[in-house]
Amino acid sequence: MSMLDMAKQWARKIRRDVVALWIAARDPRVPWYAKATAGAVAAYALSPVDLIPDFIPIIGYLDDLLIVPVGIMLAVKLVPADLMQEFREEAMRREKPVSKAGLAFMIALWALAAVALIWLFWPKPA
Repeated sequence: MSMLDMAKQWARKIRRDVVALWIAARDPRVPWYAKATAGAVAAYALSPVDLIPDFIPIIGYLDDLLIVPVGIMLAVKLVPADLMQEFREEAMRREKPVSKAGLAFMIALWALAAVALIWLFWPKPA
């Protein structure tokens, strides 16, 4: 198996696990702490807006290459193994969802950062 084939297979597994975590975050059998982690990771991974935009050299891809996979691994460890297997099977039958909550969170975070920067650098009267 070539390196490219292994990378494609890894990407498919990541995509499947993100959808499985999205399902896990809504299942009543999953403990609350695993739900919270799974929901946050899935919302971020499915959000069309990144915390660090990809156009920023090097660190723009940091979240895609490090933060998201580490978050997925943590969330998968928190969900009981038998349930995670069930969610993975369900994820393979479903379409990839889009996280509107993740989008709203990222927009709110960027807006908050913009307000904080404006407040910090706005000229203050003497």
